[in-house]
Amino acid sequence: MISRKSLERRTFLRGLGTAVALPFLDAMVPAFATAATTKSPCRMAFVYVPNGIIMDAWTPVVEGQIAALPAELPRISAPLAAFRQDMMMLGGLTCNGGRALGDGPGDHGRAGAAYLTATHPKKTAGKDIQTGVSVDQIAAQHIGSETKFASLELGCEDGVQGGNCDNGYSCAYSNSISWRSPSSPMPPEVRPRAVFNRLFGSDDFGQDPVRRARQIKYQASILDIVLSDAQRLKNTLGATDRAKLDEYLFAIRDIESRIQKTEKQNAQLKIPTILEPPSSVPDNLTEHSKLMFDLMTVAFQTNMTRVMTMLMATEQSTRSYREIGVAEGHHGLTHHQGDKDKIEKVTQINRFHVERFAYFLEKLKATPDGDGTLLDHSMIVYGSGLSDGNRHLHENLPTVLAGRGCGTLTPGRYVKYAAETPMANFFVAMLDRMGVPVDKLGDSTGEIGYLTDL
Repeated sequence: MISRKSLERRTFLRGLGTAVALPFLDAMVPAFATAATTKSPCRMAFVYVPNGIIMDAWTPVVEGQIAALPAELPRISAPLAAFRQDMMMLGGLTCNGGRALGDGPGDHGRAGAAYLTATHPKKTAGKDIQTGVSVDQIAAQHIGSETKFASLELGCEDGVQGGNCDNGYSCAYSNSISWRSPSSPMPPEVRPRAVFNRLFGSDDFGQDPVRRARQIKYQASILDIVLSDAQRLKNTLGATDRAKLDEYLFAIRDIESRIQKTEKQNAQLKIPTILEPPSSVPDNLTEHSKLMFDLMTVAFQTNMTRVMTMLMATEQSTRSYREIGVAEGHHGLTHHQGDKDKIEKVTQINRFHVERFAYFLEKLKATPDGDGTLLDHSMIVYGSGLSDGNRHLHENLPTVLAGRGCGTLTPGRYVKYAAETPMANFFVAMLDRMGVPVDKLGDSTGEIGYLTDL
């Protein structure tokens, strides 16, 4: 008779002020489990880049409405070639809510606010902001109770939430793509330490600046705090699970040590205090984005959330990219008016962003999850609320859908939808695959087809 007692899926390694969630282990499978009862959950994430993309260097050259993704992709999308069998590229999708519709200038503010809501935002720089509920928050409101966090909103560039940022449009529109309600944006968290503490620290510990400062001073690791609990658990696991647990804990320690390294470097620039600890934000986007994508991977791996957004930079971002030799601000360069030198620099920035996204896909594909990988059991969208940043176009938006959506997607293809197909139709189809059927989202008119090769 089989009487083995399975490990609870929500098992934590615990220590003082710390709770480390675990990845899915074989020991969590009940003795008489079936494929249906052990099915991995489906996740969704949205990675947003601002100011549009040079579309000629993004869109693959193929024939027909539906075609296999070629082995060689254009210059900007080329870093994704290694994942062409794990993703789809979509064309023809429009976010009509980002257009003026009689409200005049303000395309960047509208692009950010309308991207996931498919709703035309109210033109205001005051507190009376109004748009729609974003697709990620619709999913979070339906399935969020099944995880520790209903959703996570992360970013790599901070932005204010009040004031006028774009021709009468509130900064909240430019700096948030996630909206819990029509008047409640979900600003992204850009501090890796804050995200790390939220994932692995108890609430009271993360909010106590004295205890936080003491841990930083002595470079204590959360893994040291839960070491005894981890060892007790390892003694009960089989060889495969022990190896999986070791790899997971190594990944956490790596993330934590990199955050500590950044804090130490920043402490040399500005003397920290108990109330103002050293910044955990790296001085370059490469390391900053890696930390955030690593944290996103761990959050999915441990089922702490199934819904996330990542704002690589805010709309109208003036960030320069000296790490790739571009000293000018991003937004200014996008208004190139045909200047070849400026177009070249925007192309370099666009490709640099895609390279960061490719790192995330690599992490997901390398992380086992049930009978596949995290990428197999996810839907990861990469895109922008503008196609042509020079002309502020909101049609034919650059869109990648990576992952297999728990077997509900057929990747490896480029699909060109009819002109003016609502982006919202794409989001409705994603929600349906998350087990969240909705009748309407923003300006949706139904679901798009061709995501699955029936």
